[in-house]
Amino acid sequence: MANTQDIRRRIKSIRNTAQITKAMQMVAASKMRRAQQHALAGRPYAALMNKVFVSLQKRTDPTLHPLLEIRPVQKELVLIISTDKGLCGALNTNLFREAANFDQADTAFVVTGKKARQFVVRTKRELLADFELKDSPSFIETKPLSKFCAEKFLSREVDKVSVLYTHFINTINQRSVVQTLLPISSFDLGKRESDGEAKEGVDPMLGYLFEPNAETVLDMMLPYYLQYEVFQMILDARASEHSARMVAMKNATDNANEFIKDLTLEYNKMRQAGITTELLEIATAQMALGG
Repeated sequence: MANTQDIRRRIKSIRNTAQITKAMQMVAASKMRRAQQHALAGRPYAALMNKVFVSLQKRTDPTLHPLLEIRPVQKELVLIISTDKGLCGALNTNLFREAANFDQADTAFVVTGKKARQFVVRTKRELLADFELKDSPSFIETKPLSKFCAEKFLSREVDKVSVLYTHFINTINQRSVVQTLLPISSFDLGKRESDGEAKEGVDPMLGYLFEPNAETVLDMMLPYYLQYEVFQMILDARASEHSARMVAMKNATDNANEFIKDLTLEYNKMRQAGITTELLEIATAQMALGG
């Protein structure tokens, strides 16, 4: 049974841990605010770009572009966007549970994030490339990812490219999502719109002209569209990571403080019991001497 000295030692150890988790919570909260701002700021631009592509799709024959070519899937490439560090709750666990659903024999992986690389290597899956990114990467720094995936698709080494990442909903909720990157079969305008204005079958850019023509604009913008899609997914993943870590560290700090309260109560009870025992021994000794 633990004595008062053991309990004091445990309280001190847990208090030190709580200080660490509290500091990590504050750091994650600071990073979370910036990451959320970046992720949310890019969504209106992505929505407008999708409107343009929906309009281009209605004015051209999109099957003529190699990035839009749909063919039987014999080999699939999956880009996993994970974190470099842990301590972010079940975020990576949920991500890798989705990754485990892909057929190992017909799937190759490209990763960004140390946790994804460790998962692919540990499960003995085919790893084609590992890209290292900063905590807040710029658009230019993320371009090699989309370029690599596009080259694999255009060279017909793979017939489909999917991206597995964590979609940011809010500070509490993040969801693992598998999204098809290539071929770009359709531009889902409804996916990007939140104001309910999107109407299926209607040209959202009606009245606008594309110069020199819609085919040329589509050909020039598709690679950029691909790059921005990957960039936006990375921003979502970063916002999800810092949000999940902030919540996880807050829960850890709260649990530690609750544990300290319980141990302090137990310590006070044992200390009070010890004092009571000593008083009884003194009283008993006095009665024996008096008798």
